[in-house]
Amino acid sequence: MTYVAIYARVSTDRQDHERQIRELEEFVAEEHPDASVERFADIISGTDAEGGAEYRRLREAISDGEVDVVVVHELSRLSRLGGGEIHNFLQHALEHETSVRDLEVGLDLDVDDSMVDQAVTRMIAGLMGDLARIEQTQKVRRIQSGVDAAQEAGKWTGRPPTGFEVVDGYLRVDSEEYLRVRAGIERVAAGESIADVADDVGVAASTLRELYNDRAELYLRGEADDDRVDVALEDVRPLSEPAAEPAEDLNKRLRQLEQKVKNLD
Repeated sequence: MTYVAIYARVSTDRQDHERQIRELEEFVAEEHPDASVERFADIISGTDAEGGAEYRRLREAISDGEVDVVVVHELSRLSRLGGGEIHNFLQHALEHETSVRDLEVGLDLDVDDSMVDQAVTRMIAGLMGDLARIEQTQKVRRIQSGVDAAQEAGKWTGRPPTGFEVVDGYLRVDSEEYLRVRAGIERVAAGESIADVADDVGVAASTLRELYNDRAELYLRGEADDDRVDVALEDVRPLSEPAAEPAEDLNKRLRQLEQKVKNLD
């Protein structure tokens, strides 16, 4: 019996690796109808230096002699692990008498091929990886350029802070949620537990803890370093004096006031 491993790899959980799996299974059913098939599928960032748990498991299965043929959807995706990873993977497969097939471009590396054919196939696969890596770099640059242009225009990109929302591309305060979070931070500063307050406020305890530790001034004082956030805060200003605030923030504010007095002198 032939033992076939199919490997699919997508870069985010919003991408559908099941589509790749279906196409790979259909190919295997046609080419190796009596084969025993095992799935390997990673949902992973392309920058992960380890390659993903399933990729590592696949390499181990090859090392253990459990795989006769590996069928991948896009071998070029391995180039994101580094320029030499495609060559390393193909060499690893050949050393353990495992053939490799790339479904996307129809590239085959068979253990029965001549040394010349194997060398040519590895060279082609390497070029595919180089081109894919260049394309990915250009894509990232285009995305970043678009983000930079949007930010320069005052638009918000990415997920808004808690208590804010994005309307027509611009950050706006969700007054109700913002003031709930503000009241929650005041209660924590006054001595109540984060877990109890988080339930009342309607946010995760971990979120409230992060806001309390790192962003209290944004909610208690309406102060922000980002101009886009500062503009959005105009909808809730002026804010009343906080009923309580973290001791560290209070000490920081006292130092700032002392500095202002010295500057006046």
